[in-house]
Amino acid sequence: MSAVLSRAHAHAHVPVLQLAVVGAGPVGLALALSAARRLPSAQVCVYDRLSVDHDVSGDPRTLALSQGSVLELQRLGVWADMAERAEPILAVHVSQQQPGLLDLLGKAPAPELLMRAEDEGVPQLGAVIPYGALAAPMRAAWLAACAREPGRLSVRWGSAVSGVRTVPGGVEIDVGAASGAGGALVESHHLAVIAEGGVFAEQARKAVARDYGQTAWVGTIGLEGGEAGVAHERFTPEGPVALLPLPGTTLADDGRTVRRRAALVWCVDRADDAVAELSEAQRLAVLTHLLPERVGRLVSISPLKGFALGLNAERTLVQGRTVRIGNAAQTLHPVAGQGLNLGLRDAHELVTRLARDGDVDQALRRVEWQRAPDRWAMIAATDFLARSFTWPWPGLSTLRGAGLAVLGQVGPLKSLLARRMMFGGR
Repeated sequence: MSAVLSRAHAHAHVPVLQLAVVGAGPVGLALALSAARRLPSAQVCVYDRLSVDHDVSGDPRTLALSQGSVLELQRLGVWADMAERAEPILAVHVSQQQPGLLDLLGKAPAPELLMRAEDEGVPQLGAVIPYGALAAPMRAAWLAACAREPGRLSVRWGSAVSGVRTVPGGVEIDVGAASGAGGALVESHHLAVIAEGGVFAEQARKAVARDYGQTAWVGTIGLEGGEAGVAHERFTPEGPVALLPLPGTTLADDGRTVRRRAALVWCVDRADDAVAELSEAQRLAVLTHLLPERVGRLVSISPLKGFALGLNAERTLVQGRTVRIGNAAQTLHPVAGQGLNLGLRDAHELVTRLARDGDVDQALRRVEWQRAPDRWAMIAATDFLARSFTWPWPGLSTLRGAGLAVLGQVGPLKSLLARRMMFGGR
């Protein structure tokens, strides 16, 4: 009896977890929504430098979600509010633009790889969605959760976090107005999760950093024909070119040809970048030369915006009682479209460990060990792909083409790759 009373007494003195989430982007809000559901006694406060009336719904930036990320958003109860603006990825086609020796001689299969959802027994490999269509419903869901439980869940809009320090038993964070007016307040929590990353060019360099010397030109193109729901990744000597299917189809002037839209990510060497000076017609002509015929006929292109590309990663997710996830932990080249998906897996695993382990420090140690294989495998693979397809070494294009052909012909290897892209390392 005394042992039971002793355990009950000890449990009664376990402090309620006070969790701070810095950054109300998709990764930060996914973590907050998950924590609200799976840690029913935890106090969760989200900080964001944007004001509450800042409208994110119209942000057109395109995001590629893996099927694992779609399932996570379904579990969080927000996917139904965004699904109408998402386009399913039914297949992924990967190919190499430059010919290898065997290709020129006609002695090798085409250097390409095609992964289809139906071959993996899933309805889709993932989905493509505008940033605003993803972020706005997640914002609304968090505001609704805060309204239901105002004593436990909260959000601090217009509050910029300028510093986070581990102290005995928790963290102290410096919080001020986003405008910088007035002095910063010091607030205490048991744990802080940094999910505010930004783009590569705006970040301070982390422990592992590499400037790829590339610019990603992003925009939207119009296509006639081609297959619906196919994402294309084309490797060229200058860098990868990706097309991601977007919602909406129309008929061309002939009334029969289907016209589609696709998000474009066009990576080129920054030191020899002619894209900025090209006209719309010239850009379409170059892309028509670079992309395979199966994408369809390119008929229009929007104005393009350029971003510097690089790798910027922390060696560890956990530092004391501070955890970094998403772009705050690793910013990747967009070659595989896995940055957001990796961040959502970081968030899911962190909440899972906190829900299972009563001890915060023990949970953080397990998160660090369990996330490392998936995280570093994706960082290494993305880094290799971003650089290796631009290496001009003799014979290398032949080896790359052979590798793609092998992956395309060997079913188990192709399925393994598809599963890794959908769900990460599990």
